[in-house]
Amino acid sequence: MLKNILNKLPRKSKLDSEGDLSRSTVSGISHRQQGSSGVSSAAAKRASASAVFPASMVSGIEPLVPFKDVPNSEKMNLFVSKLSLCCVTFDFGDPGKNIVEKDVKRRTLFELVDFVACGGSMKFSEPAILAMCKMCAINLFRVFPPNYRANGGVSENDDDEPVFDPAWPHLQFVYELLLKFISSSCLDSKIAKKYIDHSFISKLLELFDSDDPRERDCLKTILHRIYGKFMVHRPFIRKSMNNIFYQFVFETEKHNGIAELLEIFGSVISGFALPLKEEHKMFLWRVLIPLHKPKSMAVYFQHLSYCITLFIEKEPKLASIVISGLLKYWPVTNSQKEVMFLGELEEILEVINMVEFQRIMVQLFWRIGCCINSLHFQVAERALYLWNNDHVVNLIAHNRQVILPIIFPALDKNAQSHWNPAVINLTHNIRKMFLEMDEKLFLSCHSHFKEDEVILNVEAEKRKEAWKQLERVASLKPVIGNTAVLVSPLMT
Repeated sequence: MLKNILNKLPRKSKLDSEGDLSRSTVSGISHRQQGSSGVSSAAAKRASASAVFPASMVSGIEPLVPFKDVPNSEKMNLFVSKLSLCCVTFDFGDPGKNIVEKDVKRRTLFELVDFVACGGSMKFSEPAILAMCKMCAINLFRVFPPNYRANGGVSENDDDEPVFDPAWPHLQFVYELLLKFISSSCLDSKIAKKYIDHSFISKLLELFDSDDPRERDCLKTILHRIYGKFMVHRPFIRKSMNNIFYQFVFETEKHNGIAELLEIFGSVISGFALPLKEEHKMFLWRVLIPLHKPKSMAVYFQHLSYCITLFIEKEPKLASIVISGLLKYWPVTNSQKEVMFLGELEEILEVINMVEFQRIMVQLFWRIGCCINSLHFQVAERALYLWNNDHVVNLIAHNRQVILPIIFPALDKNAQSHWNPAVINLTHNIRKMFLEMDEKLFLSCHSHFKEDEVILNVEAEKRKEAWKQLERVASLKPVIGNTAVLVSPLMT
């Protein structure tokens, strides 16, 4: 029986031949125009559709018949027949082409969505599941055209307008139908997993590279439902998403759906059982932390930061590992990314415990000291704003014997020579805070800094004098052949 049904379904090779479909449509329409003028508009649409769409698919049922006009015993057959009708594809790049047929298909998809949403307790049969997967594959799975943007993939420029697919009004119904179908209580996951398989899921994941943000949003919801309903596919979904991340970070740095995939992973991470499996910890170290590397990190930064915070809340011991990773990928030449890194550091420091903080505080505050001295005022301000966080101040106060000697030179340099008044004011406030916190330690650091400053000045003078001596010795020697000569700088 199933074989007979499959043989009656339209072949993809026939469906993809837009030219043949269009010619048959034109022929059918022109033939009807030569006929009697008394034919109603509804009959004309019906005849036009028959020129393009396949005939009845199952048990002689006409696909255009409404569900309400057939008995319950035949509704599933009509469902399969309507899905087969929707396997015909059209060119939506030309709005004036196949107008009637597109409208018939749109109305049929709307009927299918309504039937799945209000189908009652009728279980979907295996032929119906197969027909649904085939229809979705024909309509959704496609190769995207090359991106017109010069840089391709994700863009770090927020002013770039999104690209909208002209076929979206049609694709939207297909996505809505698939979402309601997967979410339906009438779908038996044990049967459906044979058709919503690894190949189907891989094709869905490829669609996340779509330029249209509306399509990516629908895919995000659908993949989340699949992950929740088909437990047998969960390891494969995680592995496939990891591969997309690996390719993005280490090969192309071009992908439109990283933010949506990370949003899905946020829900997945929140459901991880404790203690965390080694597989999940490796995902943090090998995927999430390297995702800080690409230039386009701003596009997905919010979701990335959320995922990392979830990991630390699940297992606080991971905090020092995460901070080590951030310091490894610190963007020393990208001020905008530095500001984001400092914001993420503050979120991590809000949930870190004292033991993990003490493991990483030396390297961390050496980097914060560099940020305090940054000539980019936003970086310097963001680093100094860490002292506005009560929890961070508490961590610093308990470890001031180690932290203050590290950052005191940066604070003193800022107070003496930074160009931005706001940064200077914040620096003075923090110096005052340390002074009130531990005056003896502050004065000790100040005296040590002055001593070190004197030593550095003496060493600088020695180096300067040594170079002068070399220049004098070189100037006394005669020039022979191609011997290099030290030339004194010109006085201007």
